Amino acid sequence: MSKIMIVDDDPNIRELVRVLLANGGFDVCEAADGRGALRIITGESPDLAVVDLMMPNMDGYELCRTLRKYYEDLPVLMLTAKGELSAKVKGFEAGADDYLTKPFEGDELLLRVKALLRRYKIEMSQVIRIGGVTIDRNSYTVSMGGAREDIPRKEFELLFRLAGFQGRTFPRDRLIEDVWGYDFDGNERTLDVHIGRLRERFPAETSGFKISTVRGLGYRLEVVS
Repeated sequence: MSKIMIVDDDPNIRELVRVLLANGGFDVCEAADGRGALRIITGESPDLAVVDLMMPNMDGYELCRTLRKYYEDLPVLMLTAKGELSAKVKGFEAGADDYLTKPFEGDELLLRVKALLRRYKIEMSQVIRIGGVTIDRNSYTVSMGGAREDIPRKEFELLFRLAGFQGRTFPRDRLIEDVWGYDFDGNERTLDVHIGRLRERFPAETSGFKISTVRGLGYRLEVVS
């Protein structure tokens, strides 16, 4: 059974989310703010965190940045009353994987939680199958329609990163740090060139996925029907 950590300073919201998740078959742990979440996370070992943005002591933005630094493999669903685009962008830049605005439907919360858990399970695998493409990190090979596609190492790492978190929006600086390293002395144009090459190699109509540009933020990979 997957365990979900709820972080919200409103006890009524925590109770609501706890009941919804418990009814959905999840185990639950709770914290009233970011500091409390960090105190319990090691002992509880949650599989996903549902985090409110506006909290005292340590808000959701700071908590999310901390989780991304020390708990890379923990999915984060931002839960907030704010629906403005700027708040969403700030949440994604802090490292959130998905965003749900209050008030919300219980079914939508469960669907998003389950989708994030599936997405991270894919990322932990060394072989990703998406659309008509298989990406094998064991051999650093990519195949499409049974034919092997030889691509440069950085393009492979970029594709694997995006495909491992289908539907997640990655800020440009995050992708650069993940693929080229924090001490990369180039510029964002390098990332754009590599994205362009991947789009040319894997057109949506044959690969079954597309790499979308999220204006003002970065990129995400999406499956197409």
